[in-house]
Amino acid sequence: MNVIKQKDRQELDKKVPTMPWYVDKFINYKLPDLSPSSLLEYVRDYETFFSWLLAEGISDAPSIRDIPIETLEKLRMENIDTYRMFLATKKEQANTKTTISRKLSSLRSLFHYLSQIAEDDDFYPLLKRNVMAKVEIKRTHKPKDTAAKLEGKLLQEHEIAEFIDYVKSGYAQTVSRNKQALYAFEQNRVRDVCIVSLILNSGLRVSEVVNLNIEDVDLKKKLLYVYRKGKNDETFKTPVYFRQDAVADLTAYMDVRQLRYNPDKKEKALFLAVANGTKEGRRMTKRAIQEMVIKYAKHFGKPYLSVHKLRHSFATDYYLRNDLYKTQDQLGHASPETTQIYAHLTDKTMAEAIDKT
Repeated sequence: MNVIKQKDRQELDKKVPTMPWYVDKFINYKLPDLSPSSLLEYVRDYETFFSWLLAEGISDAPSIRDIPIETLEKLRMENIDTYRMFLATKKEQANTKTTISRKLSSLRSLFHYLSQIAEDDDFYPLLKRNVMAKVEIKRTHKPKDTAAKLEGKLLQEHEIAEFIDYVKSGYAQTVSRNKQALYAFEQNRVRDVCIVSLILNSGLRVSEVVNLNIEDVDLKKKLLYVYRKGKNDETFKTPVYFRQDAVADLTAYMDVRQLRYNPDKKEKALFLAVANGTKEGRRMTKRAIQEMVIKYAKHFGKPYLSVHKLRHSFATDYYLRNDLYKTQDQLGHASPETTQIYAHLTDKTMAEAIDKT
């Protein structure tokens, strides 16, 4: 099973019992269609909202779990506006417009289910009045706007090879006077090069990289078999092509994986790390891969780079050589609209290329 989904399912199973009964009902309704990761985000959003209801005195229930459904029926638009303001202005970790829209969308999904789908014993809706139906949630992710935010923050065609080469050898020169950093780099250099090269030559998401197992790699066909985001079928892995440029880096890593990381015989993960105080390598975590990329990017002179921006860098380069639908398929986007950001990004790239010519 997808290891990230497995962890999120365990966390979901812990959190749902702390929610009101009608949230539990909604989660069970959504389970066949949404991944545990998506449902966990829903529950976290509801936890924030219900905690706010208690803090504001809108409900006098002793705990989140005890908030009655009648409390939701009595909510007014002014309550929702106040909650929106709370999300935008809270002192610690103020939410972006995108995050606020997502949290309100989570609420709207719950209220819609309770008022339009779920029924009581007499076939009446569980929620008699739905205040969230009045709430307008403006779309914040327009392809052109997303492209504008990414402009200048991605690797250009020539920089893709330069960044991979920096991880291979340039970083060693950067930390040459730091024996501890140099030793850690030499221990993991082949693995780190492989991960960076693979993302920049396939456009994989970090979760897809984390979930890769040894048997998911077909070097001859240049294929990876991955659990795609949004697909809840744990019996099927999607084949994703990677470029020839990544073959040598993958081969080099797979040659040293066993000897360098000494994994347990049952460990199937492709990318491994040895934690402090242990001797056996275990599957790398999402955070470890993210921090690794940030470390190299910072010293490379592009501190704004992240794993996801490496994916964007590949996608922009790939789109220049292919069409919208091939790019959509390669990246695993559910809608071509998401892929349109690369059309806007490449407008700028093509203009620069013409000027250079």
